[in-house]
Amino acid sequence: MEALKNFYNRHIVLFNLLLLVASLYLFLFSLELMGTSLKMFGKGMAETLISTTTNPLVGLFIGILATSIMQSSSSTTAIVVGLVAGGVLNVANAIPIIMGANIGTSVTNTLASLTQIKRSVEFQRSFSAAIIHDFFNLLAVLVLFPLQYYTNYLGKAATYLGEQFQGIGGLQLLSPVKALTKPPAAVLKELIHQPWILLGLALFLLLFSLTRMVKALKVLVVTKAEAWFDRILFKTAVRAFLVGLVLTTMVQSSSITTSLAVPMAGAGLLTLVQIFPYTLGANIGTTVTAILAALVTGNLSAIIVAFSHLLFNISGIVVWWPFKIVPITLARKFAKYATRHKLIPILYIAVVFFLIPIVLIYISR
Repeated sequence: MEALKNFYNRHIVLFNLLLLVASLYLFLFSLELMGTSLKMFGKGMAETLISTTTNPLVGLFIGILATSIMQSSSSTTAIVVGLVAGGVLNVANAIPIIMGANIGTSVTNTLASLTQIKRSVEFQRSFSAAIIHDFFNLLAVLVLFPLQYYTNYLGKAATYLGEQFQGIGGLQLLSPVKALTKPPAAVLKELIHQPWILLGLALFLLLFSLTRMVKALKVLVVTKAEAWFDRILFKTAVRAFLVGLVLTTMVQSSSITTSLAVPMAGAGLLTLVQIFPYTLGANIGTTVTAILAALVTGNLSAIIVAFSHLLFNISGIVVWWPFKIVPITLARKFAKYATRHKLIPILYIAVVFFLIPIVLIYISR
């Protein structure tokens, strides 16, 4: 027993790297499984909601609700692009849904942060890292939705881009994460037909993998991994932005990319200032899938919708990056408050991502 302990101590970095890799896979698989189970609950409902909207304000909240249900802005955007290409939805009504999808997609990383709620210091760091994405998207919509409503600047600019790129065709990207996690999730779906059981399993794996990731990251921080993150990947804001953009383009999911930052923040690897540009890069990277899908269809309206998503995210960055102190301060203060009152984070998710959209959709319709 003593020999095993000595062997572990001599190779502590290797063991924790292996633990980190295994936990990371379980974490990514739990997100895929969660998305699979939630789509079993509500994909049909989401499609129906999206296809019947005629009011831009309703469309905004439908985008939030549909994406919160499906846990994927890429899925919502793909549905919207398909409905526009099929003539079911027009461009003017599609753009607010895309804006709402940007808000709804951040529910995943916020949920991921709740797994550390019993450890106050780690939770405060994790929760602030999660909601920085929420607050940026909410602030972007607050400024840009009225501007879009009265000027249709996104529609005009996206139309110009769409006309230039309409005949270029598309490319289907292979997501290595999807390739590794989707097949086993599909097998479990076939074996277990109850979405409640799949969701419960996904939440258990999420909790288990995150706690192990934080444990491994803490050890690696002690052994200089912190310096690697500080000096290489997140040394500058631009570099952090590019990491978020490239990683999200590769995995085709901003939910996965931003959720990865949650345990790293909890372990003290990343600060809120470093995470902010990283999430902005993720916002740009997540638009690539829809743009490629739209280019494959060759439908001008679908291409315009896809480019409007890209332009909306670029506009949000132009407006709020110079004033980054606003979302960073809001996230930091709200996380501090939520750490003292542990019911607040749960109410925040329930109210912002589900209750408010459902009530306002009902009233507006």
